[in-house]
Amino acid sequence: MRVGQTLAGLMNATLGNAVELIVAIIALVQCQLKVVQASLVGSILSNLLLVLGMCFFAGGMKFSEQGFGVSVTQLNSSLLTISVIAVLLPAAFHFTAGDAIADPKESNDILAVSHGAAIILLFIYGSYLVFQLFSHKDLYDDKNEDNFVSTRYAKRAKKDKKAKEEKAAAAAAANGNGVVGNGNNDSPSHSITGDAYVTSPSTSRSATPEPIPAARHDVESPTNVDSEDEEEETPQMSVPLTIALLVTVTVLVAVTAEFLVDSIDGLTSSGHISKEFVGIILLPIVGNAAEHVTAVTVSVKDKLTLSLGVAVGSSIQIALFVIPFIVTLAWILGKPLSLLFDPFESIVLFLSVIVVNYTVQDGKSNWLEGVILMSLYLILAVVFWYYPGADEIQQLLTC
Repeated sequence: MRVGQTLAGLMNATLGNAVELIVAIIALVQCQLKVVQASLVGSILSNLLLVLGMCFFAGGMKFSEQGFGVSVTQLNSSLLTISVIAVLLPAAFHFTAGDAIADPKESNDILAVSHGAAIILLFIYGSYLVFQLFSHKDLYDDKNEDNFVSTRYAKRAKKDKKAKEEKAAAAAAANGNGVVGNGNNDSPSHSITGDAYVTSPSTSRSATPEPIPAARHDVESPTNVDSEDEEEETPQMSVPLTIALLVTVTVLVAVTAEFLVDSIDGLTSSGHISKEFVGIILLPIVGNAAEHVTAVTVSVKDKLTLSLGVAVGSSIQIALFVIPFIVTLAWILGKPLSLLFDPFESIVLFLSVIVVNYTVQDGKSNWLEGVILMSLYLILAVVFWYYPGADEIQQLLTC
């Protein structure tokens, strides 16, 4: 409300990803590199498929179609694609040139490639922020002409028929009382009842009356959104109180995140739940619960730009900032964390980005697209429940 949907989405995504960043740093210090990589990939999948799918589905229950900017969406898709390519290249390097390079040298080469790619990704994210907040901020404006207008469902035929009958009755009543004058010019004026028009004695009897105002019970147009749903909201908390709450919550998250990471070994020690499933599915859902609720809530209010800023913007921030930052931090701490992710996880991430790109490329959404994205996420959850992980990659992630 104070900063607009674009900046609000960026702030919401940043604060939501603070949980992921804290969990990743704690797991990195404890040298649980496998959990770090799985949780970051899982966060991207959760935001792109589960959160975005729920936003499309929830908004589709109220609106036939919801619109957003096509140019911005395609730009976001390009950013996600280049980040996934940066994740795929080390895996391709490993499987194609691995036999020709000795294992110790290959590990060092992959780390060097990852460090260089991480710095470039951080530069891309900085450029993206400048583009979004300064040079092309009008492109992210809610009232930009590039944005499609959301459309409501047409009312039931019975309601439409009743509204038409009421409108016809109002017009007939106005026409029945609309005889100008009665032959007596002593009257100072002749008012027509029924709120149609007012005429004076100087008005000719054959003069055309002014247009009758529209009936009070208009039929709702399927191509417009009622103005009653666009009521201006007012902030419920002051700025100092908001900042204080953010700081307090961040401290609490940092404390609870350490307990969360410590509990992973106990949860997976029985062998019934793998670390891949915990990192890909459970941690992202728990860590991003707050921003999930925010994105879905505002989508019902036809603020899909804010929902996309939370869901897709959060994925971009993880792919272009959090992952490169963690790799760079591991480089500083001397931890062998690279962009060589599990090949299966990398392929799943690439395919998910393609599906989301096809879903949003027209600049409109509906409930069926939401069902498609959520169904794909459920399929991935079932797959990762049984996926044991690549042992060859795990050997390269040992401290």
